[in-house]
Amino acid sequence: MILNQKIDSLMMVVGRVLLGIYFLLPGLGKILTYSDNIILLTSKGVPLTPIALPLTILIEVILGAMLIFDRYIKMSSMILFALTLLINIFIHDFWNLSGVMQSHEAQNFYKNIGVAAGLLILASTAKN
Repeated sequence: MILNQKIDSLMMVVGRVLLGIYFLLPGLGKILTYSDNIILLTSKGVPLTPIALPLTILIEVILGAMLIFDRYIKMSSMILFALTLLINIFIHDFWNLSGVMQSHEAQNFYKNIGVAAGLLILASTAKN
């Protein structure tokens, strides 16, 4: 019984940290490729791109770090869930593509659905 609790606790920590890294590193990467990301968001028709990109970077970096350091997990998970859905709608719009690009973006879309599900589960189990 105690071993199961320790394993469950370890799995929760590892899962939470991995989800945090999933957002933190791409958020930092967007800083290094800022102009490329502005072009991408503009080409995808993201509204208010000059505001959306810095806001996305802040959310990914700060809330990704919050997940890693076990702070404000419920709030962070819910905001990252919403961001993930918006990214799916605007960036991974496979329904507007064809061929290899459609396959690639569909795979990213479905992967993000899994990440969104993990964020909801994390939010539902969070104590803070």
